[in-house]
Amino acid sequence: MSGTALSPQNHCHPTTQSITNRFTTPITPIQFLRFRNPRQHHNHKNKLLVLCFSANPSQSPPVVVVGSANADIYVEIDRLPKEGETVSAKSGQTLAGGKGANQAACGAKLSHPTYFVGQVGNDAHGNLIADALRNAKVRLDNLTVVPSAPTGHAVVMLQSSGQNSIIIVGGANVSGWPQTLTRQHFELVTTAGIVLLQREIPDYVNIQVAKAARNAGVPVILDAGGMDAPIPQELLNFVDILSPNESELGRLTEMPTDSFEEITRAAVKCHKLGVKQVLVKLGAKGSALFIEGEEPIQQPAILAKTVMDTTGAGDTFTAAFAVALVEGKSRTECLSFAAAAASLCIQVKGAIPSMPDRKSVLGLLNHL
Repeated sequence: MSGTALSPQNHCHPTTQSITNRFTTPITPIQFLRFRNPRQHHNHKNKLLVLCFSANPSQSPPVVVVGSANADIYVEIDRLPKEGETVSAKSGQTLAGGKGANQAACGAKLSHPTYFVGQVGNDAHGNLIADALRNAKVRLDNLTVVPSAPTGHAVVMLQSSGQNSIIIVGGANVSGWPQTLTRQHFELVTTAGIVLLQREIPDYVNIQVAKAARNAGVPVILDAGGMDAPIPQELLNFVDILSPNESELGRLTEMPTDSFEEITRAAVKCHKLGVKQVLVKLGAKGSALFIEGEEPIQQPAILAKTVMDTTGAGDTFTAAFAVALVEGKSRTECLSFAAAAASLCIQVKGAIPSMPDRKSVLGLLNHL
């Protein structure tokens, strides 16, 4: 694929034990969750997985999210307008969002210490986002107000089915970033337990962050959502887990992704190009983690009774997976935890307002 390459040097650190920094302390178990392993044959359905979460996740090294913050302008419509057509919306509402802010809010609402590095404008939308993140208990020491650009915003066209189409205006997400990040930013990244990146801020910012994280032994997850352009090789050289949805995987590899077999072949192409782990979000079909040299790990979706809004589901899934990973869970446990969080997310309108808390996620897993 022109302009895109993946590094052969990617490695993920699945436990916090490989990261030595001032945040690392022993974790005390509090709750055991028992649920059926979807990979077991049906004749062994009495075999259960045991998932244990810590009593005090604040003792774990933090999740650091570097990325975008948007004011999401929701319009509810029966269908998308055709070319040249005007349709009336049933309602409209402005809520805090953006892939970076969404993932930060999710991490914090899951009771894990979470920092957000991002930019907003000096305007009402910026205040809206800061308030939403603060209410979610995200640490905002590294949120910058950029006077020269408006806060990024997005128009979310929400159909009655719960599906959405989104148009993004970058604003402060793409303007005003320093050419070299500050020492404070680098210190935060290098003492993280895991770093989450997306593609709604400039690539050169992501490259600096990912390189600093790699040099410090901190794993990096790159969500492929956002900018519709080839991912620079220099960025992918420092990424441990690439996380696209199926359509993003198709664009990245220039291969079809309509079936699981096609998705597998596309993931194998990523492996051949150098990326070792590919976490694919498949919507209502669940998710799958493809690790080079191993069998894929499939996670069925945990179906919701009512689908209100899918806007933040992918971000919820990615952040919840990262929280479980940095807390030392197995990959299978991470996928299950993320699936439960995403299932709860789509039952509430709005991105950040829909992010579930830890108690709700654990409660859902306990009732499966």
